[in-house]
Amino acid sequence: QVRLGESGGGVVQAGGSLRLSCAASGRTNSIYAVAWFRQAPGKEREFVSLITWIDGRIDYGDSVKGRFTISRDNAKKALFLQMNSLKPEDTAVYYCAARDKITNTPKGASSYNYWGQGTQVTVSS
Repeated sequence: QVRLGESGGGVVQAGGSLRLSCAASGRTNSIYAVAWFRQAPGKEREFVSLITWIDGRIDYGDSVKGRFTISRDNAKKALFLQMNSLKPEDTAVYYCAARDKITNTPKGASSYNYWGQGTQVTVSS
């Protein structure tokens, strides 16, 4: 079992920045990849970014490319998401997720078997 806990959400003005953190505990040696997803009210959960735990391969969703940066600290078992140039449409609950297997759908929420409780990010215009 892997447990995940997000922090760092809040309210920021458009154009501002926030840094989200996710702490992992439990059987972290089983993690293959970790990711950030977000979900706005009335919308489906959206892929934001992922990073493979060992070799650090990264991918981003089209809506955040060039503005968000994902990183991880294996020693501290932590995942981060630096969000710059925030827009009102970035407003959502942001979730940290982990999976312990290779998948053909790395950007699909159903591929991840561990989830945090989420942290709210609100961008005001």
